[in-house]
Amino acid sequence: MAQPTVVITGLGTTNPLGGDVATTWDMVLAGKSGVRTLENDWAEQYEIPVNFAGTLAVPTDTVLARNEIRRMDPSAQYALVAAREAWEDAGSPEVDGERLGAVVGSGIGGVWTILEAWDTVKEKGARRVMPLTVPMLMANSPAANISVKFGAKAGAHAPISACASGAEAIAYGVEMIRDGRADVVIAGGTEAAIHPLPLAAFAKMQALSTRNDDPAGASRPYDVDRDGFVMGEGAGIVVLESAEHAAARGARVHAVVAGLGMTADAFDIAPPDPTGAGQERAMRIALADADLAGEDIVHVNAHATSTPAGDGVEAAAISRVVGDDTAVSATKSMTGHLLGGAGALETVLTVLAVRERQAPPTINVANLQEDITIDLVRDTPRALPSGQIAAVNNAFGFGGHNVALVVASA
Repeated sequence: MAQPTVVITGLGTTNPLGGDVATTWDMVLAGKSGVRTLENDWAEQYEIPVNFAGTLAVPTDTVLARNEIRRMDPSAQYALVAAREAWEDAGSPEVDGERLGAVVGSGIGGVWTILEAWDTVKEKGARRVMPLTVPMLMANSPAANISVKFGAKAGAHAPISACASGAEAIAYGVEMIRDGRADVVIAGGTEAAIHPLPLAAFAKMQALSTRNDDPAGASRPYDVDRDGFVMGEGAGIVVLESAEHAAARGARVHAVVAGLGMTADAFDIAPPDPTGAGQERAMRIALADADLAGEDIVHVNAHATSTPAGDGVEAAAISRVVGDDTAVSATKSMTGHLLGGAGALETVLTVLAVRERQAPPTINVANLQEDITIDLVRDTPRALPSGQIAAVNNAFGFGGHNVALVVASA
């Protein structure tokens, strides 16, 4: 029996550029950066060499109830904000709870809750630890909270694959519908890790840009002077639905998730396989799943973190799979790197690119690395072709996790 076609009927996000999808898209097309200097004294207090990040544009305490803030780690709060927007955007579909799933990934989980609880133990004793500490710190907390809030009983899952988590969650949601386990799935990724410890740890790995004097210009994928990624925070959530279910209720369809590919490098715990073989295989598997060839792809939203080690490997893999005539965008140049939320936010942006036929710009590329041969969209958006089109969203993570999603026009 043929697998159900899976469509996207709802989009939601909160991130450094905006507290909703419309604002985010406007900022992306305008080439604005959401990276800013941190308003605290962490850098000086803890001798952290990085004092900027892509912090949330709209704080959650302006959109969530006080008890929701108190009972959830920021990572779950961000996911809930995005999920509510996506659900409303989907028309709040009426679906049996046993046919509704929730899949939300995170790279790190409730790091704020963990570290604040440890501070409490050290400074005030174990009796002062909050009773909800464990449900808040769990890496599955965002998925579980969304399951509870929306009554999703078909399954609540939390893929943890570093910076590929958000895209892997969407892939898992697609598989739930294809396997007949659900008709509708709320899926995506979230991260709230702009805290002194992750900043210090990533900085110690020399993974972060240290352009403290130019935060908005710090994330510069493919530029010869890139010096590392910029941490960001936020969430991206989509509502996935079987095409049959969406048609039966007359739902608006943003796009089709036509294919997915997931592989592992099995090479190193941090840097990617320098041959790009695992990344290339993920894209080829996704294309085969979509029954498409490389020349059918008109746009790629690249993982492109702005690290010297990663960008060139991915660019070469993209070049081998779709050639050098496909429009490639690197949107982390504007959002920073949302870690576990990145793949999901970038899926939202890929859906919008296909729907609106606009490839987002890549900013901060003053001097393109000489051996980068892909067709990078720089500074201003580029129109995509009319007719049936398809795009690829890449998401890769420490540990060698590779996810590619093919998004096609509805």
